[in-house]
Amino acid sequence: MNRRTFLRHSTAAIAGSSLVTRMDAAETIAAETTTAAKPRIRIGSCVVGLAQARDAGLDGVQVSVGNAADPLEIADAQVRQRYKQQMQETGLPICSLMMGLLNDSPLTSDPRAPAWLEQTIDAARDLDARVILVAFFGPGDLLDSADKIKERDLDEVVRRLQRAAPRAKDAGVILAIENYLSGEQNARLLDRIHHDSVQLYYDVFNTGTTKHHDVPADLRRLQGRIVQFHFKNGPQYLEAEPAKFEPIAAAIQDTGYRGWLVLETSSPSNDAVRDARRNAAYLRKLFG
Repeated sequence: MNRRTFLRHSTAAIAGSSLVTRMDAAETIAAETTTAAKPRIRIGSCVVGLAQARDAGLDGVQVSVGNAADPLEIADAQVRQRYKQQMQETGLPICSLMMGLLNDSPLTSDPRAPAWLEQTIDAARDLDARVILVAFFGPGDLLDSADKIKERDLDEVVRRLQRAAPRAKDAGVILAIENYLSGEQNARLLDRIHHDSVQLYYDVFNTGTTKHHDVPADLRRLQGRIVQFHFKNGPQYLEAEPAKFEPIAAAIQDTGYRGWLVLETSSPSNDAVRDARRNAAYLRKLFG
């Protein structure tokens, strides 16, 4: 082979190699994009820590931001560093942060609440937790004793979440409202807020068993607007009432939801790890 022939064959080989490399990279990106667009159902918990969740075979945990204080516990860099260390040790993520303190110190009335939202958004970004549960129960309930909407409170929710939404968007975080409202009422609330960074956190027990809403109908009405779920069954295991949870699972699957189902379950055996494992096994079976 003379020099000219050698160079021609070498150039073709290099080009071919580059083409294969580019094709492999494109296929990898396409696969990653498809996976990111439709992640599998994952099971988390808000009643066990990261180490317990790992022992129970869960996929992650939901973490509380702490009690009413200024600043919040989760705003402390040392607290977040401890969570980061635990995530590294267990290999599990924090799927969401939970602002349960807003039940007793409501977003609608506590003057500290807007600052708490900001602190939690910043903490969520730091911990790579993409969802923040914004709770409205107890004194923070948006319904009165006759189950009528507290219109003034609702107006304030709209104002405060609209103000917080741009910061959440910049952080890549969703503010997820959890409350006792019906599917129709929540759809109207989201329409008023009108921001992609404010969506819903849906508790299938609170809305179904406690408030007697038609949960499957709610889920279909709210398709694409629910970012995470709580599952629980009072003092019982989830598997104790398949007739309750099977239609709910079917509705969730019908909406195309692929994300986190977070256990907020009790522990009938007083062994939190074993009971979390048992409830998770039921959900995995239920969702295939």
